[in-house]
Amino acid sequence: MLLAIKQFFEEKLSINAELATQQNDKKLELDSAALMIELMRTDSRIDAREKQTLALVLKETFALEQDSLEELLNLAETAATQATSLFEFTSLINESYSYEQRVKLIENLWRVAFADHKLDRYEEHMIRMVADLIYIRHSDFIRTKLQVKETLQGSGEA
Repeated sequence: MLLAIKQFFEEKLSINAELATQQNDKKLELDSAALMIELMRTDSRIDAREKQTLALVLKETFALEQDSLEELLNLAETAATQATSLFEFTSLINESYSYEQRVKLIENLWRVAFADHKLDRYEEHMIRMVADLIYIRHSDFIRTKLQVKETLQGSGEA
């Protein structure tokens, strides 16, 4: 009898832990997407190329199907509109992402910023603030910026 009770609770705890992990993953996706939307808004003009790049970055990064991507974009838009600071998004990212994942986020922010072929000073400032909040070394901040810019120039886009 005790064994059955123990198994029951272990099974319930396992299911709860799995659900908590899934919820955490979804929140991380939402926070990352909301940061990218905030970035697009910094220069007061949201370009169609920025939206397209945002969708591509999210789809690639989180392996999303179209329905999930659209839902994430809608939720992120709402979250970005209601946010009072970047810390709301960066705190969970900082706690949950490895350093490499945080650097990848900065790279993705650069991809969105360069999508319209113009880097606005406000966009660069915001990426710098995010990098500081998630403890990215300045050398990685610069390296990712130059990599993205070089990739665009190499493809003839910049």
